[in-house]
Amino acid sequence: MDQDVVIVGDWGTSRLRLWLRQGKSVIHRRDGPGVSTLTETPQQTFLNLVGDWREASPAGAILCGMVGSSLGWSLAPYAPCPADAAAVAQRTIRLEADGLPVTLVPGLSCVNPLGGPDVMRGEETQVFGALALNPALQRGRHLLALPGTHNKWTVVEDGKVTGFVTAPVGETFALLKQRSTLAAGGGAQAEGSAEGFALGLERIGAHGAQRLLHLMFETRGRQLLDGTSPADAMGYLSGLLIGADVAAARDWFGPIEAVTVIGAGPLGDLYVKALARVGVGAAVVDGDAAVLAGLSSISRTSAISRFQDK
Repeated sequence: MDQDVVIVGDWGTSRLRLWLRQGKSVIHRRDGPGVSTLTETPQQTFLNLVGDWREASPAGAILCGMVGSSLGWSLAPYAPCPADAAAVAQRTIRLEADGLPVTLVPGLSCVNPLGGPDVMRGEETQVFGALALNPALQRGRHLLALPGTHNKWTVVEDGKVTGFVTAPVGETFALLKQRSTLAAGGGAQAEGSAEGFALGLERIGAHGAQRLLHLMFETRGRQLLDGTSPADAMGYLSGLLIGADVAAARDWFGPIEAVTVIGAGPLGDLYVKALARVGVGAAVVDGDAAVLAGLSSISRTSAISRFQDK
Protein backbone atom coordinates (compact mmCIF):
# COMPACT_ATOMS: atom_id res chain seq x y z
CA MET A 1 0.00 0.00 0.00
CA ASP A 2 2.81 2.41 0.87
CA GLN A 3 4.26 2.06 -2.65
CA ASP A 4 0.99 2.67 -4.50
CA VAL A 5 0.91 5.46 -7.05
CA VAL A 6 -1.59 8.05 -5.80
CA ILE A 7 -2.72 11.59 -6.61
CA VAL A 8 -2.82 13.98 -3.67
CA GLY A 9 -3.87 17.61 -3.64
CA ASP A 10 -4.65 20.75 -1.69
CA TRP A 11 -7.52 22.52 -3.45
CA GLY A 12 -8.24 25.88 -1.89
CA THR A 13 -10.25 28.94 -2.79
CA SER A 14 -7.55 30.59 -4.89
CA ARG A 15 -5.30 27.74 -6.07
CA LEU A 16 -4.92 24.01 -6.56
CA ARG A 17 -1.73 22.06 -5.91
CA LEU A 18 -1.60 18.47 -7.17
CA TRP A 19 1.13 15.88 -6.75
CA LEU A 20 1.56 12.44 -8.31
CA ARG A 21 3.31 10.27 -5.76
CA GLN A 22 4.66 6.78 -5.38
CA GLY A 23 5.25 6.03 -1.74
CA LYS A 24 7.06 9.09 -0.36
CA SER A 25 8.47 10.11 -3.73
CA VAL A 26 6.91 12.91 -5.79
CA ILE A 27 6.84 11.96 -9.47
CA HIS A 28 5.24 15.15 -10.74
CA ARG A 29 3.56 18.34 -9.53
CA ARG A 30 0.90 20.42 -11.24
CA ASP A 31 -0.93 23.63 -10.24
CA GLY A 32 -4.43 24.70 -11.19
CA PRO A 33 -7.23 27.16 -10.40
CA GLY A 34 -8.89 27.51 -7.03
CA VAL A 35 -12.54 26.59 -6.54
CA SER A 36 -13.61 30.25 -6.74
CA THR A 37 -12.28 30.71 -10.29
CA LEU A 38 -13.37 27.52 -12.05
CA THR A 39 -14.82 27.69 -15.56
CA GLU A 40 -15.78 23.99 -15.52
CA THR A 41 -17.03 21.65 -12.82
CA PRO A 42 -14.50 20.57 -10.18
CA GLN A 43 -14.67 17.00 -11.49
CA GLN A 44 -13.95 18.01 -15.08
CA THR A 45 -11.21 20.42 -14.01
CA PHE A 46 -9.57 17.65 -12.01
CA LEU A 47 -9.81 15.12 -14.85
CA ASN A 48 -8.34 17.62 -17.31
CA LEU A 49 -5.34 18.25 -15.05
CA VAL A 50 -4.57 14.61 -14.25
CA GLY A 51 -5.35 13.15 -17.68
CA ASP A 52 -1.82 12.03 -18.57
CA TRP A 53 -1.16 10.92 -14.99
CA ARG A 54 -3.73 8.14 -15.46
CA GLU A 55 -1.06 6.32 -17.50
CA ALA A 56 0.74 5.66 -14.21
CA SER A 57 -2.36 3.73 -13.00
CA PRO A 58 -2.92 5.66 -9.75
CA ALA A 59 -4.83 3.74 -7.10
CA GLY A 60 -6.87 6.84 -6.28
CA ALA A 61 -6.76 10.47 -5.26
CA ILE A 62 -7.12 12.28 -1.93
CA LEU A 63 -7.85 16.02 -1.81
CA CYS A 64 -8.13 18.48 1.07
CA GLY A 65 -9.25 22.09 1.26
CA MET A 66 -12.24 24.01 -0.09
CA VAL A 67 -12.87 21.25 -2.63
CA GLY A 68 -14.79 19.58 0.21
CA SER A 69 -16.95 22.65 0.90
CA SER A 70 -20.34 23.68 -0.47
CA LEU A 71 -18.40 25.75 -3.04
CA GLY A 72 -16.36 22.76 -4.20
CA TRP A 73 -16.86 19.26 -5.56
CA SER A 74 -19.00 17.81 -2.80
CA LEU A 75 -19.61 18.69 0.84
CA ALA A 76 -17.51 16.87 3.42
CA PRO A 77 -19.03 17.97 6.77
CA TYR A 78 -16.66 19.38 9.38
CA ALA A 79 -15.20 17.19 12.10
CA PRO A 80 -15.68 18.86 15.50
CA CYS A 81 -12.75 19.57 17.79
CA PRO A 82 -11.04 17.98 19.57
CA ALA A 83 -9.92 15.89 16.61
CA ASP A 84 -6.85 13.97 15.50
CA ALA A 85 -5.96 12.59 12.06
CA ALA A 86 -7.95 9.42 12.74
CA ALA A 87 -11.11 11.40 13.52
CA VAL A 88 -10.73 13.35 10.29
CA ALA A 89 -10.06 10.16 8.32
CA GLN A 90 -13.30 8.65 9.61
CA ARG A 91 -15.25 11.57 8.13
CA THR A 92 -13.74 11.56 4.64
CA ILE A 93 -16.17 11.11 1.78
CA ARG A 94 -15.50 8.99 -1.28
CA LEU A 95 -16.41 9.81 -4.87
CA GLU A 96 -15.53 8.48 -8.28
CA ALA A 97 -14.26 10.43 -11.28
CA ASP A 98 -14.22 8.46 -14.52
CA GLY A 99 -13.46 5.28 -12.61
CA LEU A 100 -10.82 6.85 -10.34
CA PRO A 101 -11.64 6.73 -6.60
CA VAL A 102 -11.43 10.21 -5.05
CA THR A 103 -11.41 10.91 -1.31
CA LEU A 104 -12.29 14.36 0.05
CA VAL A 105 -10.95 15.39 3.46
CA PRO A 106 -13.31 17.28 5.79
CA GLY A 107 -12.31 20.41 7.65
CA LEU A 108 -12.58 21.13 11.36
CA SER A 109 -15.01 23.19 13.41
CA CYS A 110 -14.68 24.57 16.94
CA VAL A 111 -15.77 27.22 19.40
CA ASN A 112 -12.88 29.68 19.32
CA PRO A 113 -11.25 31.48 22.29
CA LEU A 114 -13.74 34.34 21.88
CA GLY A 115 -16.68 31.98 22.28
CA GLY A 116 -17.70 32.11 18.60
CA PRO A 117 -17.93 29.50 15.83
CA ASP A 118 -14.85 28.92 13.70
CA VAL A 119 -13.92 26.60 10.82
CA MET A 120 -10.96 25.54 8.71
CA ARG A 121 -10.51 23.52 5.53
CA GLY A 122 -7.07 22.41 4.38
CA GLU A 123 -5.15 23.81 7.34
CA GLU A 124 -6.03 20.74 9.44
CA THR A 125 -4.11 18.59 6.94
CA GLN A 126 -1.05 20.83 7.29
CA VAL A 127 -1.30 20.62 11.09
CA PHE A 128 -1.40 16.83 11.07
CA GLY A 129 1.46 16.86 8.58
CA ALA A 130 3.54 19.04 10.91
CA LEU A 131 2.86 16.55 13.70
CA ALA A 132 3.97 13.68 11.48
CA LEU A 133 7.15 15.54 10.48
CA ASN A 134 7.97 16.46 14.08
CA PRO A 135 6.73 13.79 16.52
CA ALA A 136 7.64 16.06 19.47
CA LEU A 137 4.55 18.11 18.57
CA GLN A 138 2.40 15.04 19.29
CA ARG A 139 3.16 15.33 23.01
CA GLY A 140 2.01 18.16 25.25
CA ARG A 141 0.43 21.48 24.30
CA HIS A 142 1.63 23.47 21.29
CA LEU A 143 0.56 26.55 19.35
CA LEU A 144 0.80 26.54 15.57
CA ALA A 145 0.32 29.48 13.21
CA LEU A 146 -0.73 29.05 9.60
CA PRO A 147 -0.27 32.40 7.81
CA GLY A 148 -2.42 33.02 4.79
CA THR A 149 -5.55 34.68 3.50
CA HIS A 150 -7.23 33.58 6.72
CA ASN A 151 -4.50 33.12 9.30
CA LYS A 152 -5.12 30.30 11.79
CA TRP A 153 -3.80 30.06 15.34
CA THR A 154 -4.21 26.41 16.26
CA VAL A 155 -3.80 24.65 19.61
CA VAL A 156 -2.68 21.02 19.58
CA GLU A 157 -2.72 18.94 22.75
CA ASP A 158 -1.31 15.41 22.73
CA GLY A 159 -1.82 15.06 19.00
CA LYS A 160 -5.34 16.50 18.84
CA VAL A 161 -6.48 19.88 17.56
CA THR A 162 -8.43 21.22 20.52
CA GLY A 163 -9.27 24.64 19.12
CA PHE A 164 -8.26 27.50 16.86
CA VAL A 165 -9.08 31.08 15.94
CA THR A 166 -9.05 32.72 12.52
CA ALA A 167 -7.91 36.21 11.54
CA PRO A 168 -8.48 37.30 7.91
CA VAL A 169 -5.14 39.13 7.85
CA GLY A 170 -4.19 38.35 4.27
CA GLU A 171 -7.65 39.10 2.94
CA THR A 172 -7.81 42.41 4.83
CA PHE A 173 -4.41 43.48 3.54
CA ALA A 174 -5.32 42.57 -0.04
CA LEU A 175 -8.60 44.49 0.11
CA LEU A 176 -6.97 47.58 1.60
CA LYS A 177 -4.12 47.46 -0.88
CA GLN A 178 -6.37 47.13 -3.92
CA ARG A 179 -9.44 49.13 -2.95
CA SER A 180 -8.69 51.69 -0.22
CA THR A 181 -7.29 55.21 -0.14
CA LEU A 182 -4.53 53.89 2.14
CA ALA A 183 -2.81 52.56 -0.97
CA ALA A 184 -3.44 55.58 -3.20
CA GLY A 185 -0.41 56.88 -5.05
CA GLY A 186 1.09 53.57 -6.16
CA GLY A 187 0.57 51.30 -3.16
CA ALA A 188 -1.51 48.85 -5.14
CA GLN A 189 1.53 48.03 -7.28
CA ALA A 190 4.15 48.23 -4.52
CA GLU A 191 5.77 45.43 -2.57
CA GLY A 192 6.01 46.22 1.13
CA SER A 193 9.46 47.15 2.39
CA ALA A 194 11.24 45.64 5.38
CA GLU A 195 11.72 49.13 6.85
CA GLY A 196 8.02 49.90 6.64
CA PHE A 197 7.13 46.52 8.17
CA ALA A 198 9.47 47.12 11.11
CA LEU A 199 7.87 50.53 11.75
CA GLY A 200 4.40 48.96 11.69
CA LEU A 201 5.48 46.41 14.28
CA GLU A 202 6.99 49.17 16.40
CA ARG A 203 3.83 51.30 16.32
CA ILE A 204 1.45 48.45 17.13
CA GLY A 205 3.80 47.32 19.90
CA ALA A 206 3.85 50.78 21.44
CA HIS A 207 0.11 51.46 21.27
CA GLY A 208 -1.51 48.02 21.31
CA ALA A 209 -3.82 46.15 18.99
CA GLN A 210 -6.80 48.15 20.25
CA ARG A 211 -5.41 51.16 18.35
CA LEU A 212 -5.15 49.27 15.06
CA LEU A 213 -7.77 51.27 13.15
CA HIS A 214 -6.29 54.60 14.17
CA LEU A 215 -2.76 53.50 13.35
CA MET A 216 -3.91 52.19 9.98
CA PHE A 217 -4.86 55.68 8.79
CA GLU A 218 -1.29 56.77 9.39
CA THR A 219 -0.55 54.76 6.25
CA ARG A 220 -2.25 57.58 4.33
CA GLY A 221 -1.03 60.45 6.50
CA ARG A 222 2.61 59.38 6.28
CA GLN A 223 2.48 59.38 2.49
CA LEU A 224 0.84 62.81 2.32
CA LEU A 225 2.86 64.62 4.99
CA ASP A 226 6.12 62.70 5.48
CA GLY A 227 6.82 61.63 1.91
CA THR A 228 6.64 57.95 2.78
CA SER A 229 7.10 55.80 -0.33
CA PRO A 230 4.39 53.37 -1.47
CA ALA A 231 6.69 50.45 -0.62
CA ASP A 232 7.26 51.72 2.93
CA ALA A 233 3.54 52.48 3.30
CA MET A 234 2.50 48.95 2.32
CA GLY A 235 5.18 47.46 4.56
CA TYR A 236 3.89 49.62 7.40
CA LEU A 237 0.30 48.47 6.84
CA SER A 238 1.41 44.83 6.77
CA GLY A 239 3.38 45.32 9.97
CA LEU A 240 0.35 46.78 11.72
CA LEU A 241 -1.96 43.93 10.71
CA ILE A 242 0.44 41.09 11.46
CA GLY A 243 1.66 42.76 14.64
CA ALA A 244 -1.91 43.13 15.89
CA ASP A 245 -2.65 39.49 15.04
CA VAL A 246 0.40 38.29 16.99
CA ALA A 247 -0.43 40.54 19.96
CA ALA A 248 -3.97 39.20 20.11
CA ALA A 249 -2.73 35.61 19.96
CA ARG A 250 -0.59 36.21 23.05
CA ASP A 251 -3.64 37.55 24.89
CA TRP A 252 -5.80 34.56 23.93
CA PHE A 253 -3.33 31.74 24.49
CA GLY A 254 -1.34 33.07 27.45
CA PRO A 255 2.44 33.02 27.80
CA ILE A 256 3.97 31.64 24.62
CA GLU A 257 7.58 30.50 24.44
CA ALA A 258 7.55 29.12 20.90
CA VAL A 259 5.22 28.83 17.91
CA THR A 260 5.38 26.45 14.96
CA VAL A 261 4.77 28.46 11.79
CA ILE A 262 3.53 26.34 8.90
CA GLY A 263 4.37 27.88 5.54
CA ALA A 264 7.81 28.93 4.40
CA GLY A 265 8.22 31.96 2.15
CA PRO A 266 7.77 35.72 2.53
CA LEU A 267 4.57 35.62 4.59
CA GLY A 268 5.91 33.01 6.98
CA ASP A 269 9.07 35.09 7.39
CA LEU A 270 6.99 38.14 8.36
CA TYR A 271 5.25 36.17 11.10
CA VAL A 272 8.60 34.91 12.38
CA LYS A 273 9.82 38.54 12.58
CA ALA A 274 6.66 39.69 14.34
CA LEU A 275 6.91 36.86 16.86
CA ALA A 276 10.60 37.58 17.49
CA ARG A 277 9.82 41.22 18.25
CA VAL A 278 7.63 40.15 21.18
CA GLY A 279 10.16 37.58 22.39
CA VAL A 280 8.56 34.45 20.95
CA GLY A 281 10.66 31.91 19.08
CA ALA A 282 9.40 30.18 15.96
CA ALA A 283 10.13 26.96 14.12
CA VAL A 284 9.12 26.95 10.45
CA VAL A 285 7.60 23.96 8.64
CA ASP A 286 7.38 24.02 4.85
CA GLY A 287 3.74 24.20 3.78
CA ASP A 288 4.03 21.78 0.86
CA ALA A 289 5.86 19.24 3.00
CA ALA A 290 3.15 19.57 5.66
CA VAL A 291 0.35 19.01 3.13
CA LEU A 292 2.03 15.90 1.72
CA ALA A 293 2.74 14.44 5.15
CA GLY A 294 -0.76 15.23 6.38
CA LEU A 295 -2.49 13.68 3.38
CA SER A 296 -0.31 10.59 3.76
CA SER A 297 -1.29 10.30 7.42
CA ILE A 298 -5.01 10.71 6.72
CA SER A 299 -4.89 8.41 3.70
CA ARG A 300 -3.06 5.72 5.63
CA THR A 301 -5.58 5.93 8.49
CA SER A 302 -8.50 5.84 6.02
CA ALA A 303 -7.06 2.77 4.32
CA ILE A 304 -6.64 0.97 7.65
CA SER A 305 -10.21 1.88 8.59
CA ARG A 306 -11.59 0.53 5.30
CA PHE A 307 -9.60 -2.69 5.77
CA GLN A 308 -10.95 -3.13 9.31
CA ASP A 309 -14.51 -2.44 8.14
CA LYS A 310 -14.25 -5.42 5.84
